[in-house]
Amino acid sequence: MAARPPEGETPPTDGALPEPALTEFRSGTGPFGAYLHIPFCLRRCGYCDFNTYTPGELGESGVGTPIEVYLEAIHAEIELAGRLVPSRPLDTVFLGGGTPTLLSPSQIGGLLGALEARFGLADGVEVTTEANPDTVDEARIAGLAEAGITRVSLGMQSAVPHVLATLDRTHEQAAVGRAVRAARAHGLATSVDLIYGTPGESLEDWRRSLHEAVALEPDHVSAYALVVEEGTRLAAQVRRGEVQAPDDDDEADKYELADSLLTEAGFAWYEVSNWARTAAGVCRHNEGYWRSGQWWGFGPGAHSHVGGVRWWNVRHPAAYSGRLAAGHSPAQGREVLTAEQRHFEDVLLRIRLAEGLDLARVPRVGADVVTALVEDGLVGPVDPAQAGARLVLTRRGRLLADAVVHRLLG
Repeated sequence: MAARPPEGETPPTDGALPEPALTEFRSGTGPFGAYLHIPFCLRRCGYCDFNTYTPGELGESGVGTPIEVYLEAIHAEIELAGRLVPSRPLDTVFLGGGTPTLLSPSQIGGLLGALEARFGLADGVEVTTEANPDTVDEARIAGLAEAGITRVSLGMQSAVPHVLATLDRTHEQAAVGRAVRAARAHGLATSVDLIYGTPGESLEDWRRSLHEAVALEPDHVSAYALVVEEGTRLAAQVRRGEVQAPDDDDEADKYELADSLLTEAGFAWYEVSNWARTAAGVCRHNEGYWRSGQWWGFGPGAHSHVGGVRWWNVRHPAAYSGRLAAGHSPAQGREVLTAEQRHFEDVLLRIRLAEGLDLARVPRVGADVVTALVEDGLVGPVDPAQAGARLVLTRRGRLLADAVVHRLLG
């Protein structure tokens, strides 16, 4: 779930980046991705605190529909980014939201064309769009493929009607199957996203969702524990005692069941909450985040990271569009990360990967700490004295990944 950004420092009006950040960017360190935030939803799900808006919340303006105004602004931000950072082909593009598939394929194709014109697209670029199952049919999928999309991530969440109702999801399970089959027919990779721990969801409900997800034969599955975020309708229901808050032990049981069933079905975990059938099924865009890559986040509320500088845009679409219409950067705040902060985040993210954390990245960690982690069943057997030794989380360790990081870094 999306957290509120820190205060940070005030970025320059023109969005200019410090020279050390540009120097690192020019060096080609890590992959380079673009995230496009599409902040529109037909309705707001009760558990979601993402930066999204329904048509009724934004209304019409004198200069066009909310989507038209937004598109003009995000095209302006793409132009701005092209002036601020050196030209470098994008390895990945990810359209998230919100519901990106509320845009037409031609509108999405226009955004991809603008990115290609400003930055270029690397050979074999991965271009993902998230999609609600009830916003895509075969014609829409065909249009997305023609527009340049290579991968569709479908918000299945659950296969059980009463769980979907608690989450305020509007689709039927059959729509997920139709979307996966259509995507496959048009040559697109597929992912399904699941949520576990919804109030009222039994272990058997979760088992059913997993079995139905596997039966779709997607390339990729994500499974995330439900978090009750402040300010959401679900949080108010929990506070009033109408539904129970998620239980940590229940969610741990459901994670272990997910890992067991997905592994049996031929999926391999590559990040704590993500499984893929093959190496080609891995979400390369998200890998860029976990490997401390470079990315530019376009759109209201989007976050970016270039060369150790992290910044975030103003959240409301009207404020976002207004700044860009005035020729200004939409960035609201930013942080220039210290070496210590970057090291902490690097360890925090890389330990979550199945490839493990190279012990050389934590040179101050003694053999006694590593031995204790192994004895506690949090990481697999490892010889700290061996060159190239890596810490790989066990299934139990994945449930306690943050605790492992704090033990490594004190």
